[in-house]
Amino acid sequence: MALFTGYAKTLSLSAWLFRILFPSPPVLPRMTYHLHYWPTIQGRGEFVRLALEEAGAPYVDVARGDPDDGGGEAALMADIGAHDHPSFAPPYLVDGDRVIGQTANILLHLGLRHGLAPRAEAGRLWVNQLQLTIADLVAEAHDVHHPVGMGLYYEDQKDEAARRAKEFRAQRIGKYLGWYETVLEKAPKGGWLTGEDLTYADLSLFQAVEGLAYAFPHAMKRLAPKIERVIAVRDAVAKRPNIAAYLKSDRRIAFSTEGIFRRYPELDPA
Repeated sequence: MALFTGYAKTLSLSAWLFRILFPSPPVLPRMTYHLHYWPTIQGRGEFVRLALEEAGAPYVDVARGDPDDGGGEAALMADIGAHDHPSFAPPYLVDGDRVIGQTANILLHLGLRHGLAPRAEAGRLWVNQLQLTIADLVAEAHDVHHPVGMGLYYEDQKDEAARRAKEFRAQRIGKYLGWYETVLEKAPKGGWLTGEDLTYADLSLFQAVEGLAYAFPHAMKRLAPKIERVIAVRDAVAKRPNIAAYLKSDRRIAFSTEGIFRRYPELDPA
């Protein structure tokens, strides 16, 4: 027993000496991310904002800032081509000396850093796949109101938009959200797309459902009974403390006919 006590005292003294000789490193402040996206719309940048808000990560929404402080849309336009690896278009994220473009790519980067994706490679690739499928859905939703050309106004392609919207309502929304319903059904217990842990793909599914409900309220109301798990994810994300606070804040830009998801009553008859 005496031998054990002496051994314990030796360990305690060794630990004390170790703390003196090798003190813990200081806790460094987290780097502030710089998000570059258009200042008046949710758009594809909103998927990144949701991840940053959920993570509680410090970030500057550059183009929404005061021009006197280096913000504003002019700052975005001046910055976008100033990098060795320039982005084709916003959104892009500046993280120290890294410049990361494309929504899914940005989220792949943030997911591992902030616990919004699995650590194992297979899990990260699966969440990335879920996100890329949302990107496909978002592209199709946009093309409903711009089926002919990006440079044309909606009013210049209304007939084509009406035809595209009919197919989108009848077939494409249900195909996409029905697939996510199947993913949720097959996932381990927990209610999220990968089971117990929320990922950035869940946040993005929330945004997609919210956008579709804004643009196609009648179609989504008809579809809702068939996608109960998807709707449950939407509701659960909205209740998360950081997201709930964000949705109530002026940082959350409202849906409008300027963004990806646009409400034109003639494209979603009752």
